[in-house]
Amino acid sequence: MDLIISYVAQFSVYEWYMGAALLFFFLILLYYNLSVYRKPHIYEKKRKDISVDDSCLPSISVIITSKNDSEQLKKNLPFVMEQDYPNFEVIVVNCGSSDETDTVLKAAAHKYPKLYHTFIPAEADEINEKKLAITVGIKAAKNDILLFTESYCKPCSTEWIKEFGKQFTTGEDILLGFNNVKVPNKVPLRKFIRYDNLIHHLKFLSRAISRKPFMGTGRNMAYKKELFFNNKGFSSILGIDGGEDDLFINRISNKQNTGVVISDKSITETDSVENFSTWRSLKSKHLYTKQIYKGYSSFFFGFENFSKYSFTILLITSVVTSIMSSNYILLGFVLLLFMIKLLVRLSVINKNSKHFGSGKFNLQLLFFDLIQPINNQRFTGYANKRNRAILSVRRWYK
Repeated sequence: MDLIISYVAQFSVYEWYMGAALLFFFLILLYYNLSVYRKPHIYEKKRKDISVDDSCLPSISVIITSKNDSEQLKKNLPFVMEQDYPNFEVIVVNCGSSDETDTVLKAAAHKYPKLYHTFIPAEADEINEKKLAITVGIKAAKNDILLFTESYCKPCSTEWIKEFGKQFTTGEDILLGFNNVKVPNKVPLRKFIRYDNLIHHLKFLSRAISRKPFMGTGRNMAYKKELFFNNKGFSSILGIDGGEDDLFINRISNKQNTGVVISDKSITETDSVENFSTWRSLKSKHLYTKQIYKGYSSFFFGFENFSKYSFTILLITSVVTSIMSSNYILLGFVLLLFMIKLLVRLSVINKNSKHFGSGKFNLQLLFFDLIQPINNQRFTGYANKRNRAILSVRRWYK
């Protein structure tokens, strides 16, 4: 003990400050892992199944929009239509498709009586096309609860609708779900894409569980029709490319009206990510609208990124300094913090990943954690450039 005290007494002021700063950011990152990212896993682990008689389940309208996506629609629509649920309908809105979408829908309507389809003309406003399509679908819906997914998604269970229906009996107006991404082995960065999707969902689901919702994804979410009309539909976000899911939820959700549905039976799956460009396109709309979210979610997770990079820089600096000065007490302290952080992160992410079917992560998690914020910034630049180009073309035509 005396030997350790004598070593510690020899720490320079610089080493004391560096060690204290490293400990500070370590505790911040520990908080994010244990109080934020861990929350969905803990929530589902402690959740008790809601037992509701079929006669008491609410009627639900599933709304899907499709634009030139006939092959995906043909493949995925049966998974939606063949749900084990007593009272539901499916409304597909054809967004002026030039492919075989209309033919696919007419053929499916003969097979499935609960399928209804309509369309919006091909000359609809490009920026607000999907908002218009969803609005048309909502107005056509007979039921008060609206469940959304995409033509390129499929439910992973025949009880997908039932999981949402049971949860709506608890009184919430908005329910957010998880959408997995299926990526073929041939796609570069396949593991990173699945990690990125997992982290994205853990962020907004954990905040919703904490009664601080800030977004949702149209690939798997539901809300009550009256909420849509009470908020004048998409009027507050017209003229913005995208935002009909995440930005709309950002505007209408609060701690009283929003919950989550994250059982393994409630998950949907996207299987259209066949290359890097598709993934970038899928992410870019969210990253564009993310810049205009209300609330402090951007700051909250931005501070996590700041802490992450600060910890990494201080870690490397501390290791180099302690080796050069032969300060093995400091070196041991630094390495201990690093190992605890790594093991906690691996445990939290892999437990969530196992539940949501996103694979297993090992030491590559160190690289993924550091590269993801940089990649998001890159994609945000791409999204901004693309949207400026679209707006420029629209002004030119006007």
